Amino acid sequence: MRKSWKRLLALCLAAVTLMTVTAALAEDDLLARIQKRGSIIIATEGNWTPWTYHDENDQLTGLDIEIGQLIADGLGVKAEFRETDFNSIFGGIDSGRFDIACNGVGVIKEREEKYTFSTPYVYTHKVLVVRDDNDTIHTVEDLNGKRSANSASSTYAALAEEQGAILTYVDSLPETITLLVQGRVDATINAQVSIMAYLKQHPDARIKIVQTLPADPVAYPVLKGEDTETLMAAINEILEAARQDGRLAALSMKYFDLDLTKPD
Repeated sequence: MRKSWKRLLALCLAAVTLMTVTAALAEDDLLARIQKRGSIIIATEGNWTPWTYHDENDQLTGLDIEIGQLIADGLGVKAEFRETDFNSIFGGIDSGRFDIACNGVGVIKEREEKYTFSTPYVYTHKVLVVRDDNDTIHTVEDLNGKRSANSASSTYAALAEEQGAILTYVDSLPETITLLVQGRVDATINAQVSIMAYLKQHPDARIKIVQTLPADPVAYPVLKGEDTETLMAAINEILEAARQDGRLAALSMKYFDLDLTKPD
């Protein structure tokens, strides 16, 4: 009887200890640290219209900037945007320099192995773009042995490489178009909305879309693990509220002239 009582007491003490440790971890997870700091550090490129770019007054703006601000407001903290090239975004999340990335990041299986993604906030089509006088590339299957300009580590680069393209890495869409028009690359794969926005600003650009690919989900990544679970839950609640009250659709219309918040 005494041994059973001691065993029960030991189990109770172990349970209390586990609850205490769990509570301590929860109090010191990423969301708690963000709220204690008073800001969420957001990685973004700042040169990819209309997702994240500088306006005529050199103010950082775009769909991802406004939704990033919306997330910060929902968390009750300041949005602290850090501009960096796309290839450095994930390394910065890995090292803890950034809390989250707001940069039109596509959800793919390889990324899901390491990062937890929010619910998608938009769905976008990829397009294959060539110079306007190119009559040899019609689909991505024609990229074998051809030169394609893409951001390193992007889903666009991965798709081009899968098709046998020779990659030229770039830091911005204007650089991509320049290489394409100059004939230094043969093609590029990019977001349809970004190419359409570029053509709206540069209607005489010597480029053309030759293929539109199925829509992909776009979401916000954080490093996978227990440390980020409460942050992602909070972000998803904020995004869902914005989806329900129409703010996400309104922002999509503002920057894309289309409501891309639904997969169809």
